[in-house]
Order: sequence, then structure tokens, then C-alpha cells
Amino acid sequence: MSDSSLFFERLNRRAFLGASAVGAASVALSACTTTDVAPPAAAPPPPSDSAFGAAESMYAARVDEGYQLPAIPVDKLDPKFVRQIVPDPTGEKPGTIVVDTSEHFLYLVRDGGEAIRYGVSLGKAGFGWTGSAVVQARKKWPVWTPPPEMIQRRPELAKYKDGMPPGPQSPLGARALYLFRDGKDTMYRLHGTPEWDSIGKNASSGCVRFMNQDIIDLYGRVNGVAQVFVRPNLSPAGKLTAVSNRTAEPIDAGVPRDAEILK
Repeated sequence: MSDSSLFFERLNRRAFLGASAVGAASVALSACTTTDVAPPAAAPPPPSDSAFGAAESMYAARVDEGYQLPAIPVDKLDPKFVRQIVPDPTGEKPGTIVVDTSEHFLYLVRDGGEAIRYGVSLGKAGFGWTGSAVVQARKKWPVWTPPPEMIQRRPELAKYKDGMPPGPQSPLGARALYLFRDGKDTMYRLHGTPEWDSIGKNASSGCVRFMNQDIIDLYGRVNGVAQVFVRPNLSPAGKLTAVSNRTAEPIDAGVPRDAEILK
């Protein structure tokens, strides 16, 4: 082989090796770089309270304290009466309960400018009551004992004069919160009812009725004495409404002896 041929052969070999090195470097470099790819959409935050979610879940059938509660047919409920978290319209401090009788809502005020809103049923005409009180006692699945005044009006209730056993059909439902004023029982109650279709109406004997799944929820959130305001509306004028001098018509014979007294 001539010297010139050997020279060109070596030159071509160097060019090939150089090109190969550049190519390898390019591959290595490309392996360390990324293209601009949009990050995956963030998953929605979990509910701030596990007691909220789909209405079908909140009002599903359940066993509570050994009693079988039927499901609430949510497709027949007005959506505004479904338990929900809303901006607090009351201006009260957290832990306060406010009943707006004009809208059939009860609010439990929370931190952060929020409130839990429940749909409720209220007293019939003539059994209305407005004012302030405190939750002083509570009871799971209370025995219902109609007072003499009620039995006199409805003699068919005489069979329950010694008490109706607790259960899903009890007029007091799954829970009862007993309201006091100045240390005395007002005979006003926050309680459950099997008559879910009465929510949003004036249908009770002066007390505030909840769907049983809702009173269970509220009961679990009221662990001490809680201030309660029952108002004709949430306007500034509604806050200034004079306290009613009369109490609600008694719905039961009094606070049961085994009720939990709150402090």
C-alpha cells in the first residue's frame, strides 16, 4: 500500500470514530434532557369532612345502635334541604346553632366562615316559638312519652302514656337534643323523625325535626352546652325579634333520666 493510500485510510478511520463519538454524545445528551410536557391535572381535594359527599351515601340505609334506619329517597328531596357546607350567613361564633324559621334551615356555625346547613321541619301554626336557649342534654334513641296535654288532644296516644320504645318509627327519632333557658326545660327539642317528607314544612308540635341521618350527624358535633337561636329570619331585624314568652307545646313528658347532661 502506498503512503498516500495509508494516509487517507487513517484519515477516514479518524473521521468515522469522531462521528461515532459525536453521535454517542448526542444520544447521551438527549437521554438527560426532557421536553416540556404539561403536568397531569391535580386530583380534586378530598372532602373537608367525611360526613359529606353524594346524597345517596349520606342518606343511605344504615344500622345505628342496633336499630335499622331506612334509606331516604333523595330523588324526592328538594336539593336545598340536603345536608351541606355553606358560607355562614349568621355571623355567630363557631359552635352556635341558628334556626331560620322562614327558610326551614338550621345552621351549625363552623370555623373559617362556614356553616353546616340542615333542612328541618318546624312547628305548625300556633306552636311557633322564637328566642334563645342552650342545648343542655342529649340522648340517643330516646323513649318517647307523650305528655298529658297531648294525650288529652289525641286519646289514641294513651297507649304510650308510660313510654313508646325507641326505634325508627318513634316521633323523637334517632336522637334528641333538649333545649333549656335559665336552667329550665323549654320543652323545645331538636330531634329526628321518620317523616322525612315533612322537611321544609310546618308539621311538628313546636319542635325542630330532622331526617334521622341528619340529627345523628348534628348530635355527634354537639359535645357540650351550645347556644341556640331560633329566629324568624336572618336579617338584622330578625336578630332583634323579641324572645317569645311562651314555650313550645310539649312533645314529651320531659328529659329522660338517663339523658346525657352537657357541660
